[in-house]
Parts: sequence; structure tokens; C-alpha cells
Amino acid sequence: MLLASWSCSTQAPSTALDHPNVLFIAVDDLNVALGTYGEYPTAKTPNIDRLASEGIRFDRAYAQDPLCNPSRTSFLSGKRPASTNVYGNFVEPRRYMGDVTMLPEYFRSHGYFTARVGKIAHGRYEDSVTWDISENAVRREHYLPGVDHSEVRDNSWIDGAEDGLSRAEILRHLGRPTGMPLTWRATDETEAETPDGRTARRVIEIMSERREQPFFIGAGFHKPHQPWVAPASFFEQHPIEDVALPQEPPNDRMDIPAPALGGYPEDPDHTDEQKRQAIAAYHATVTLIDVHVGLLLDALSALGLERSTIVVFVSDHGFHLGEHGGQWRKHTQFEESTRVPLIVRVPGGIAGSATSALVELVDLYPTLADVCGLPIPEGLDGTSFRAVIEDPRIPWKSAVFSEVQRNGAHGRSIRTARYRFTEWTPLEGDGTAEFEFYDLERDPKEYNNLANAPGQQGNRDRLAKMLRAGWRSALPVMGMPSQGREVG
Repeated sequence: MLLASWSCSTQAPSTALDHPNVLFIAVDDLNVALGTYGEYPTAKTPNIDRLASEGIRFDRAYAQDPLCNPSRTSFLSGKRPASTNVYGNFVEPRRYMGDVTMLPEYFRSHGYFTARVGKIAHGRYEDSVTWDISENAVRREHYLPGVDHSEVRDNSWIDGAEDGLSRAEILRHLGRPTGMPLTWRATDETEAETPDGRTARRVIEIMSERREQPFFIGAGFHKPHQPWVAPASFFEQHPIEDVALPQEPPNDRMDIPAPALGGYPEDPDHTDEQKRQAIAAYHATVTLIDVHVGLLLDALSALGLERSTIVVFVSDHGFHLGEHGGQWRKHTQFEESTRVPLIVRVPGGIAGSATSALVELVDLYPTLADVCGLPIPEGLDGTSFRAVIEDPRIPWKSAVFSEVQRNGAHGRSIRTARYRFTEWTPLEGDGTAEFEFYDLERDPKEYNNLANAPGQQGNRDRLAKMLRAGWRSALPVMGMPSQGREVG
């Protein structure tokens, strides 16, 4: 049963709400650039901050693979990449898993009406998940509009750009089949005319029409995924003079294994002003998403659904904004890429609290089933963190796990409350493994790789042993919180 009359004490609430609705808000490529996290001074997200003030903010939530399709396949199936065998964006989610029951399908089998608008699974594979209503977001006429009122233009202004550019035209100009450059546009459109604005309004229509039946509705927002296109009014809220570039040691990359880094050839071509504009454009699209989230929250209240609907706000992975010597996008094992914002608001639940408990996106499936009073399916790789929702102060897992396949290597990473240890092994052949080991308590930006540092061999070896032992060894013991098992 859902515990519905809560306080900030550890006392269990006494009343229950049967079969609450779920509004699952999934955003794309969002790091913790939200006001509530306090880590990006230029973030402007009053509506998402309001949601956090009414629920629980998770400060240590992590994706299992910081790439769209692997991450979304993982949290929708409740299985880790090692179980799904989905490591890229061009692998059908069920190719290796077969007939699994995805998260919304599980709710549907228990009498819930289910709907999604926008991106919940990875775009081209939305049909891999069955919903009662399944609608794609409205698309713009052009991938890049021909209008740009930003302070500094990007480098995509090739012949014909004034008429708008398609993805194919941009990639053809770059001479490669995939891999979009950094692009942005400040447009003349209104918030309501944007694709995500239309997604929000369609979700509100569906909630209004289906409010008499328990529902699980996914609102899938595409921003702040590239291209960073938003009405000019949102760019105006983020002037480039307010943006500071990452201040980093000049030799930061020297101790990082080659497979750990990535990017596109033209990334270094950007001027400092363009980099500031890119970061500002990212924040502009986050502020745009914040308005859409506000519309959904206001609609829940207006429809009388606020007291019967669990709200989950989450991103599929993080995003780099020029860190580590010019690292953009995602798909690394650094904090900026693997760490995600996660906010959960439960009717009558604890409000305005933050937790440092280590949780993973693969945990969302069993957690939502558990909190909604449904039996947790067998065979999931995630663990319900309902206990953390009931008491955010408790310790929880001793570690979380993520992995990627890139640059001819498989990176497997373990993140404890203090440390991150990553092992890079060749995908083919018998090449030598390479390692990263960071003390995030002393080095939160992961500048100093301690893998070969004197005096750190013992700590490194213990982390490597924990990584090999796997996720089951890091779970809370017997359903109770872990005792904060830590290395060093």
C-alpha cells in the first residue's frame, strides 16, 4: 500500500492510498542544472524547484549507461545493461531480452490506463513499449530553424542555413553519418508552439480525460537535448556574460585513459564566446522545460489530481558542458555524465527533503510498483527504494554501478559515497586494462586520477574487488538500510 500520511519523522504513516496515479516526467540530456541542486549558479527553474520543495530530491541518483537508448531500456525494463545487452542507440531494446514486461506495461496489466506523449523509450524504438495511447512529440519543420537571435552564432551557418537545415544536410556537410555538432537557435516561436510545449498540453488533455481511472502517464520532453532551440525570450534570461567556463587544471587530461574521453573533430573550433553561448543555450532550454513542468503541476492541482498522483521527475543521464578540457555531451563515466536529477513527490509524503542515499535509475521500476501497492515483479535488477522515500535520512546502497562501451573499450564503473573507480578493458583482443580512481570527497570534479598514486593501492584494490563483486553485493542487507559500508 502507498503510505499517504507522512511526516519527517521515522514513524510509519497510518493511512494508505490505493493505486495512486503516476505522472512520469522524463527529460533528455539533463544534468543537475536545476536551481534546487545549487550547483549551477545560472540555473533558473522555479517550477522544478517547487516540485522538489513538495517532495524528495535525490542528490546521488545515477544512470546505468549514460546514453539514451541503453539508459531508457534499462529503467523501462528494470534490468541493467549487462542483462539487456543494449549498449548503443541503434539496438532494438527487446533484441536480446525477448518478451519482457516493461514498466508501463506492468502497470497496464494491473488495471492502469497508460499513455505516453514524447520521448520515453529511445525515439526510434518507442514501439517497443505498449501503451493505451502512444504519441510522438510534434516535430519542427527543420532540425535547425533559419532564425537565430542568440548573442553569438554557432558554426552551422552553411549555405542554405537561413532557410532551415535538416539533420541530413548538417551531417552531409560534416561528411559523417551521425554525430551532431554543437548547435543552437533563439527563435521567434512561443513556448506553446515548441514541440515540448505541445507535449505538455497533450499530456494535460489526457489526464483530464482519464482522471476517473488510475493512470500511468509518461511526459517525455526532448530538451535540453540538442539542438538547443528555444524562443528568444528564454535565451534572454541567460545572457552569456553570466556564464563562466569551467576553471580546470591545464593538465587535467594527462592522467585520463584515452577510452574515457570523446568528442567530435570540430569541438575545439569554438571560441570562448561560443562556448559560453552554448552553455547559456543549454540553460535556456532547461528553463523552457521548467515552464512545461509548471504547466503539468498546475494542471494536476486544477484537475483535483494532486492528492492522488505520484510525480517523478528524472533525466535519462547527465551532460557535459565543456569539462575535462572540452568534453561535451555524455557517454563518459564522469559525474557530469552518469549523475542525474531525480525528484519524487508522493501525495501526503515527506516534503522539502533531500537524500544522499545512493540510488539508480534501474530502481525506478520496482520502486514505483512498490509505492503503488503492486507486487514487485521477480527477476528485476533494480531494488525498491521505498524505504528512502519514507525516511530520506537513512543510508542505503553502499555503491552504484554504471558502464559504457566506447572507443573500442568497455568501461565499468563503481561509485560509492566517497570514491569512483572505473576499469576500461578492450572489447577485442588481450590489451591491457586502464583505470580511473577518484576521491570525490577531496576532488569532486575528478581532476586527479589516483589509479597509480602512491599510498592508494589498497583503496584501489578494494574498489576493484567491489566492482567485480557486482551490484548484488552493494544492496541494503535483508531489505534494511546498509550500514554505510565504505572504502577507506
